[in-house]
Amino acid sequence: MRTGEPLPAVGDVLTALATGLWHWDTATELVTVDAEAARLLGLPAERATLTEAQARARLHPVDWNEIISVVGLAVAEDTLAEVRIRIMNERGEVVRTVRSRSKPSYDRQKKSFRLIGTLQEVTEPTPGTPAGRTAVTGDWRRSREAFLLDAGRALAEARSTAEVLRVAAGLSMPGFSPDGLAVFGVEGDRLTIIGHHGQQPGDESPFSHMSLETDYPAAEVVRTGRAVYLSSPDAYRSRYPVTWPLAQRFDRQSWAFLPLTVAGRTMGAWMAGFAYPVAFTPDERSVLTTVARMLAQALSRAGVAESERELTDGLQRSMLPSLGPEIPGMTVAARYVPTGGGLQVGGDWYDMIPLPGGTSRASAGGGRFALVIGDVQGHDVRAAGLMGQLRIALRAYASEGHRPDAVLSRASRFLNGMTYGGDGDPTDTRFATCLYIEVDPATGALEVARAGHPEPAIRLTDGTVLARTTNGGLPLGIDPDADYPTTRIVLQPGETLMLCTDGLIETGGHDFETGWKRVRSILETHDGGMEELADALVQAVHGPSSHHTTGPLADRREDDIAVLLLHRQSQTGGDPAAPRPSVRRTMLSVAQAEPERIAVARQQLRELLHDWPSADQVDSAVLLLSETLTNVLVHTDADALLLAEVRGEPGDRRMRVEVTDTSDDLPHKRRPGELASSGRGLMLIELLADLWGVDPRGEGKSIWFELYETPGGTSGATSDLTSGATPGLTSGEPSDGTSGEPSA
Repeated sequence: MRTGEPLPAVGDVLTALATGLWHWDTATELVTVDAEAARLLGLPAERATLTEAQARARLHPVDWNEIISVVGLAVAEDTLAEVRIRIMNERGEVVRTVRSRSKPSYDRQKKSFRLIGTLQEVTEPTPGTPAGRTAVTGDWRRSREAFLLDAGRALAEARSTAEVLRVAAGLSMPGFSPDGLAVFGVEGDRLTIIGHHGQQPGDESPFSHMSLETDYPAAEVVRTGRAVYLSSPDAYRSRYPVTWPLAQRFDRQSWAFLPLTVAGRTMGAWMAGFAYPVAFTPDERSVLTTVARMLAQALSRAGVAESERELTDGLQRSMLPSLGPEIPGMTVAARYVPTGGGLQVGGDWYDMIPLPGGTSRASAGGGRFALVIGDVQGHDVRAAGLMGQLRIALRAYASEGHRPDAVLSRASRFLNGMTYGGDGDPTDTRFATCLYIEVDPATGALEVARAGHPEPAIRLTDGTVLARTTNGGLPLGIDPDADYPTTRIVLQPGETLMLCTDGLIETGGHDFETGWKRVRSILETHDGGMEELADALVQAVHGPSSHHTTGPLADRREDDIAVLLLHRQSQTGGDPAAPRPSVRRTMLSVAQAEPERIAVARQQLRELLHDWPSADQVDSAVLLLSETLTNVLVHTDADALLLAEVRGEPGDRRMRVEVTDTSDDLPHKRRPGELASSGRGLMLIELLADLWGVDPRGEGKSIWFELYETPGGTSGATSDLTSGATPGLTSGEPSDGTSGEPSA
């Protein structure tokens, strides 16, 4: 070529060098070759596009596996992929050996490889000889390391014996891949077949329960702990003539039997059979030995994990009760998911206890029963043991007929005696939270006693979810003389009660507030039976979707989960598709000694109005509620009872809030001065409420107000005339200082 002349085309240069070009896209599963590459593959010398299957048919099957391993390693290291490939003709004969050099790239969106490379014929030793087998790949060491890394990772992730065997069956070894595998175990003095691959079902029968004294390679490996390599049928026949007829029918050419050893103990043997001769060079033996060690470790881990799961299942079955027979008019569902690590057992539990006596036993609703849910501190065997003992104690106290407060008081004294008064480790003291509910199916009445446990929640008939505030005491076991007051709740037809441990709320990096929002959304939106709702709650917290709803905390801690659901069927038979009543209500008492419950009442009202479209009206309702409740606590000696209701269909609803007390003194509207600290309560009600009034009762009075979702309600200026309020209550001064006037 003279100076200044244009350079020849790249294709011409490569053709002159007997080098072909090829392109492979795994997304389309197509391989494109130029004329020279097609010639090297044994095809007509012209440009062609082949499918992966057509290209693979021209290559030695072992070399195809080498390409996959080398390409993966080259992508990880961002290097060229170089491999030697034997080209086969239609009769399965090797016609030439070529060297392929390519630059692979990986498309993360399509999850596919793209390779552009060259093919060039090279001189290779005669296939089938030991020298020829060692030259299958141009970079044996890198290919072997990539294979061992992949195999180690896959075996480490296997969680059961079946998974380990599936991984072992799918291993593609660099340069030599077995077509048959078998894993032998040991029971007493006999071999067992743990699993096999590459044989037909039933082929393992002659080898199962074979004596370790038998003249068989796997038996010898277990006896001696040394590997056996048989590179040809003649070697097998001459060394093990007695058992050769058993292996002859599989028509294999080479075998490797390796010990499965863990902590110096041979637990079994691994057989790899090959359909072609294998010389078992030092490199090949090194790979097989390493795989056998990893396989033994994986099988050992899987065996321990399966034993732990069996122990866990046994403990769970023995400690967690069945929910018993069906209860007329009610549906009960429960779930328990151990997620705290270790043996996967912990201190969470639930129970359903039939109660003795009671006038309602013969009624249409059936006999009374108790629902219990609790959580013993810890996630270990001791917590599980204490849980079992505490559960038995609670059943005993309940079966004696004690009231809910007495049941928890006795249980607290019992647990305190076990954990604080025993001879055990004084630093390993435990407590337990518990929620005990006595249920009357005939009336839906619930008597609730709570020991440091999360509050129960009720899903109303229209899907609104309210956390029911209940009186409570210390967790069980802390104070043997602790008191546990009871709270009465009525479960209306169509409503659902949910009890849970804190694991359902706080698992996954959530605090109590954010975790409750997640659980509440599931309760509000679910449309189905109780069993489906229980599954949905657990899946939202512990299933795959929980990884997309992580909380604000950095620590994604896991905790045991216990859920108990009680549904009181409506007159429609509990059909979720039946129309729901358009009424929702909440009721709460505020005692003189509990002014902090005013904040609870405000929160209850906000939850009741969670879907009210006007935030200003919600704020107004909360303000007026605070005024009326504070009025009772400040200006009377009585307790207050709150009843809040929302009626009607969305878009045309009415909110009514009523506060009742036992004082006979009626409020009067005042005209306070600028510096007065009280006297503005009725003025606020008159300004903000659409309708309001004061209703005298037989004993005491009721102050109420209403707000409408749409405009058009009666103005506050005339509300005292149209509301039914007693005449004369809107003007004048009170007769004394206990008039019950709302404070400012």
